Amino acid sequence: MTAALFAMPTYKRPGVLLVAGIVLATLTEAIASTVLSLGRGDIIGDTYATPDEFAWLDVGYTAPKLIGFIAAAWLMSRINPRNLIVGSTLVMGAACAVAAITTRLELLVALRVMQGFSEGVLLVAGQGIIFLAFPRRHQPILQALFAMGSVVAPATIAPALQGSLLDSQSWTWIFFSVVPVSLAAGGLLLHADCSAPVNVGRRPFDWIGFSLVATTLFCFTYVFGQGSRWDWFEESRILWLTVIGTAALLAFLGQQAMAKGQGLLDITVFRSEDFSFAFTVSFVAGAALFGSAFLIPSFAVSVLAFTPTDAGLLLLPSGALFIGALLIAAFLMQVRRVPPIATVPFGILMIMVAMWMLSGSTIESGADDMMPAILLRGLGLGLLFLSITLIAFGKLNDQNLASGIGLFNAGRQLGGLMGVAWLQTFIEHNITANAAVLGANVTAGIPAVNERLATTTAMLTARGMDSLAAGRAAISLLGRAVTGQSTVIAFDTAFNAVALLFVIAAPALIAIKIGLSRFMGKRAEQSSPNLAAVPMPITSTPDRSPIWPSPTLSSNVLPDGSQRQVEDTRLPA
Repeated sequence: MTAALFAMPTYKRPGVLLVAGIVLATLTEAIASTVLSLGRGDIIGDTYATPDEFAWLDVGYTAPKLIGFIAAAWLMSRINPRNLIVGSTLVMGAACAVAAITTRLELLVALRVMQGFSEGVLLVAGQGIIFLAFPRRHQPILQALFAMGSVVAPATIAPALQGSLLDSQSWTWIFFSVVPVSLAAGGLLLHADCSAPVNVGRRPFDWIGFSLVATTLFCFTYVFGQGSRWDWFEESRILWLTVIGTAALLAFLGQQAMAKGQGLLDITVFRSEDFSFAFTVSFVAGAALFGSAFLIPSFAVSVLAFTPTDAGLLLLPSGALFIGALLIAAFLMQVRRVPPIATVPFGILMIMVAMWMLSGSTIESGADDMMPAILLRGLGLGLLFLSITLIAFGKLNDQNLASGIGLFNAGRQLGGLMGVAWLQTFIEHNITANAAVLGANVTAGIPAVNERLATTTAMLTARGMDSLAAGRAAISLLGRAVTGQSTVIAFDTAFNAVALLFVIAAPALIAIKIGLSRFMGKRAEQSSPNLAAVPMPITSTPDRSPIWPSPTLSSNVLPDGSQRQVEDTRLPA
C-alpha cells in the first residue's frame, strides 16, 4: 500500500523541500498554540497573574489567529506565498524566543498576539501553496502530510512534549523548543524554488472590513473563552461583547456583500456546493476535535490525578492511528479514486463510538481502560478531516482558494471554541447538580453512611489520630468522595454529549447537503443558457484535474463542445 500511495511523479528537490518546510513550520503552531492548556498553573505562578489577567494570554493568541486566517488571502495577493510563510515562521520563532526569557505579563500578551497572527497567516499560506504548487490529483497525500503538522501534532504530539518539559524543566522550555523548529523550517523554505507570485489579482486593502471582522472575532473569542467563568450573560461585559460582536458581524457581512469583489473576503467560494457543505461540517468537526482534546486530558488530570506528562502521553498513541487513518484515506482517494465523502460516515461513527466508550469511565479507570476509545477516536478523526478538506477545496479555483482556506480554518477554530465553552459550562453545572443530588442521599442516619464513617474513623484512629479529629476527618473524606463522584458523572455525561452531538448533527448535515444540491441545481438550470457565467472549477489541463472524478458538467465546456483553455498558474515545483 505504501508503494502505491506514493506512486506519483518524482518532483525536483525544491518541491520536496517546500512540503517539508511547510509541514515543519506548522509544528511551531502546534507547540505554541497548546502551551496554555498544560502550563497554565506554572505560568500563573511565575507571572503573578490573576485568572482574569491570564485570560488575555489566551484571547491575545486565539483572536489574532482567527484574524490572520481572514487576512491571509489579501496578503498572498501582495506577497509571494513562500516569503510570507518564511516571514511568519521566523516571526513566530522570534516571539517564542523572547517569551521564553520574560515573565512580564504585558509583554507576554503582546508576544502572543504576534504568535497568533503569524500562525493564522502561516497555516493558510502553507496549505494554499501546496494546492497551487502541485497537481490536484496528488493533493490527498500532500494534504495528509500537511494535516500531520496542523491537526495531528496540536491534538496529540504537542501535549506529550509539553507535559514532559513541564515535569522535567519549566514552561519556558516549551517556547524555547519552537525556536530551532522555526529556524529549520525557514532554512528549508529558503532553499525551495518557489519564486513566482500567485496570480489572484491585486486589490486595495479593505480597512473597514478588516476592522469589523477583527472586532467580531475579538468579541466572540473573549465570550467563548471566558463566558463560562462569568456565568455567561449574568455578567454585563459578556452581554455587551456578545451584542457588539453580533452587530459587527452583521455589518461585516453586509459590507462584504456590497463590496462587489473588492472586500476583504472572496465570497464567491460559497457558490461551490462542496465548499458550503464542508464549511458547515467544519464547525461540527472542530467541536469534536477540540472538545474531545479538552475532555480527555482534563478528566485525566482532575479526576484520575495524572501528572502533566502522563496526561500528555495519554493522547500520544492516538496520534499514530490518526496518521495511519490519514494515509489510508489518502491511498483510497488518490490511488483507488474513492470520493472523499465516502469516508465521512465511518469517521463520524468511530468518533461517536469512542465518546460513548469513554462515557463509562470511573474514578478507578486508568490509561489502559481508556486507550481503546482514544485509539478509535484517532482513527475516526483521520478519516473525517482529510475528507472534508478535499471536499472543501477540491473544486475551488486559484482566485478564491486562499479565501476558502481561511474561512474553513476560521470555521473549524470557532467550532472548537464553541464546543469547549459549552463543555466547560456543561461540566461545571453538572458537578454542582450531581453533588446536590448525591449529598441529599448521604446524610446521617443512613446505615451505609454510618458504616462508611465508622470504618474510616477506626482506620484513622488506628494510625494514631485522635478519635474526635478522626471523626471530623472521616466526614471530610466522605465529602471529597461525593465531590469526586459528582465530577466523574459530569465528565461521563459530557463524553456522552459529544457522541449525541453527532447523532443530532448527522441528519442535519444530510439535510443541508440535500438542500444545497437542490439550490445549486436550480441555480445551474437558471444560468444554463450562459455557461460562461458559472464559476469555473479547475479542470482544464491534466495537472489541474479534479481530485476525484466529478459527474457534474464542467463550465470549461463551451456550447460548441470545445474545451475552454485556462492558464495554469501553479507555482513551479
